[in-house]
Amino acid sequence: MHAYFDAFSGIAGDMTVAALLDLGVPFADLEQTIAALGLEGCALSTEAVEKGPIRATRFHVDVQGRQPHRTFTTIREILAQASLSTGTRERALAAFRALAEAEGRVHGKPPDDVHFHEVGSVDAIADIVGAAFGVETLGITSIAVSPLPLGSGMVDTQHGPLPVPAPATAELLEGFAVRAGDGEGELVTPTGAAILRGFGAVSGGVSTFRAGRVGYGAGTRTLRDRPNVLRILVGDPVAGLETDVMTVVECNIDDMNPELYAHAVGRLLAAGAVDVTLAPVQMKKGRPGVVLQAIVPPTLHDAVARVLFAETTTIGVRFHDVRRVKLARRSVDVETEYGAITVKISEGPDGQRTVAPEYESCRVAAERHDVALRLVYDAARHAAL
Repeated sequence: MHAYFDAFSGIAGDMTVAALLDLGVPFADLEQTIAALGLEGCALSTEAVEKGPIRATRFHVDVQGRQPHRTFTTIREILAQASLSTGTRERALAAFRALAEAEGRVHGKPPDDVHFHEVGSVDAIADIVGAAFGVETLGITSIAVSPLPLGSGMVDTQHGPLPVPAPATAELLEGFAVRAGDGEGELVTPTGAAILRGFGAVSGGVSTFRAGRVGYGAGTRTLRDRPNVLRILVGDPVAGLETDVMTVVECNIDDMNPELYAHAVGRLLAAGAVDVTLAPVQMKKGRPGVVLQAIVPPTLHDAVARVLFAETTTIGVRFHDVRRVKLARRSVDVETEYGAITVKISEGPDGQRTVAPEYESCRVAAERHDVALRLVYDAARHAAL
């Protein structure tokens, strides 16, 4: 399922959850998920409201009592201990990690030492976890977002008045299409930006899908020039081109035994990297070196970085997000004279299919039947066409 976030009035955490509820996420299930976090002083409710001519859902998180400031480490422990599905936990963790890294860049601190203020409160945690649960419940696997209005003016924070967008929000929106000066006040909140970044939303990319249901999530304020709602459209992707966001993790190495690279590549792939490349480069003082680059889902970049530190001599790694346009693909098992072989089938916009037998599946079959690997490849391709 593909989702298009039509954020003509911006985006906030509560607006996102409200729109997902409007699309059919059961409120009782959402409430149970938030309760699993074990946070005190938190009551959830919804209501139907009108924002101009649009009927929308409003999501409330009523907080009682004084809430502590929480670090990223604390929130990570809350998510780890809660009874959450893997998908909900990973998306929520990715959103908070993105926010911690953004706050860290603003304040010059390591992400684990960042104290969340507004975003560390119960309502923001409920918004991010609720959004992660809603996306998983609806079966949303890809997200695109419209150009974002940045708003204008100042916003009051724990750090005092700050210009709109807030510094952490501006960091999170790197690479997204934005409209500077569009609208009054804060239209994109840190929570909303963290959800987009952490959930792998694509901005300004290909977003072709068969439109289905539409949900409207209401914001708290009444805007003079537009209805304050987030509109989410969901539907099935059109066969052909797909888009997503991945993270590139890379480092330069000039002092490692070359015999160790093959093992490191294997460990990186096992940790979740979808591709690993080694490229020769000439480094400082004329030394030959290697750029080791891994492409990983955003939620796994910490795990891949740990492998790099464990299996190579690097003392630092770099991260940056990249957007991909790719052909839709699926893996199927085909029957051959050498047994079942897994093949990957992709289809282009013109309907032409490409068949690629999986190496490991072919290798195992070739060894089992004591035949040349190319014979298994040919048999698998013939069976799939």
